[in-house]
Amino acid sequence: MKVSTESRDGQTVLVVGEERLDANNSAELRDQILPLFEAGGQRVIVDLSGVSFIDSSGLGALLSGYKNANLRSGSLLLAGLKPRVQSMFELTRLHRVFHIFPSVDAALAGVPAEEADDVQ
Repeated sequence: MKVSTESRDGQTVLVVGEERLDANNSAELRDQILPLFEAGGQRVIVDLSGVSFIDSSGLGALLSGYKNANLRSGSLLLAGLKPRVQSMFELTRLHRVFHIFPSVDAALAGVPAEEADDVQ
């Protein structure tokens, strides 16, 4: 799985470089997220701007990361969801669980998707 991490403004950004986040690669993503919190990361932003399809396995991997973040008093934020991916979060009501931002820059600034129209 193509995933890269970078540090921006003291926060970790995990960039998913796959078009699909599904049963074939979701376990790898989960295995990439956990060490970030085990190493002391408090705030991880997952950049999903390159992902155009997500299934229940992909959602499960992100939910696992969210739970691990909460156990360590951290936070897992999502950024750059394409409409099809966003609709999966809405269909499963996970958009009520995750903090979702229109872009990594908005996540770094702490501007939620609902307010992003005022900022852009």
